[in-house]
Amino acid sequence: MSDGRPTPAAAARDRALDALLAVAARLRAADAVAPSTAEPALRAVAEAAAAVVRVTAASVALLDAASGRLVFRAAAGPEGGGVVGLSIAAHEGIAGYVYSTGQALAIADVVADPRFERATAERTGYVPRSLLAVPLVDEVGIAGVMEFLDRRDGAPFDLVDVEVATRMAAATTAVARASHVDRDAGELLRTVLAGLVDGDDSSLDDADIEALSTEVADRLAGDDPLWRLADRIGRLRAADPDDIELAVAWLDALLERTERRTGSAHRRRA
Repeated sequence: MSDGRPTPAAAARDRALDALLAVAARLRAADAVAPSTAEPALRAVAEAAAAVVRVTAASVALLDAASGRLVFRAAAGPEGGGVVGLSIAAHEGIAGYVYSTGQALAIADVVADPRFERATAERTGYVPRSLLAVPLVDEVGIAGVMEFLDRRDGAPFDLVDVEVATRMAAATTAVARASHVDRDAGELLRTVLAGLVDGDDSSLDDADIEALSTEVADRLAGDDPLWRLADRIGRLRAADPDDIELAVAWLDALLERTERRTGSAHRRRA
């Protein structure tokens, strides 16, 4: 017979849900402060790459930290659209090979290559004859893979194509890295939930979860105060409505000051 108290499993589930809500509040605030513009920018880079390398399609796959899979986030070209949204394991197919090894790969006959995943290609509605894939790499590491399908003149990819694609990949990597809200979201979530597991679950309450979320957000902030600001805004959901109005008034004053300063700078340059 139940004594009305939640079971340990139910209590752990409720704490995890509370942590998810705490993280979601911060993510929503961070996205409002600095909205992610990665998708339009990635599409623009993919379109430029398809035109420069003269291919029927170009696509960008980025590693999703939460799932450990490569997700195709943008594409260009008449045969490229069907791949957006698809995901593959980070070691799967030609894209997975390039991501895992960090090596560019040009293939003249993809169907004959054992790494080629025909089923995945068929899901996009286009099976290429030839393919060029280059890693999206910088000093941080490998962020994903950029693929080019079928030169429009029908010729196989050559060393010049590899060199041009590598330069295009460098620009694409910079765009992908700029979406720091998306990138840090997985770390924020994993760290907070890991704190629930590592800590003494019986003693964790809403205040402890908020404190843990704040600690992680502050650590993510580093030299960029975005996450620190997002944390403070996220915590306002528990504040008194009058206090929220006071915070809004303060932010309005700050924005007015910033706009005046920006306007003065523009007039001085004019």
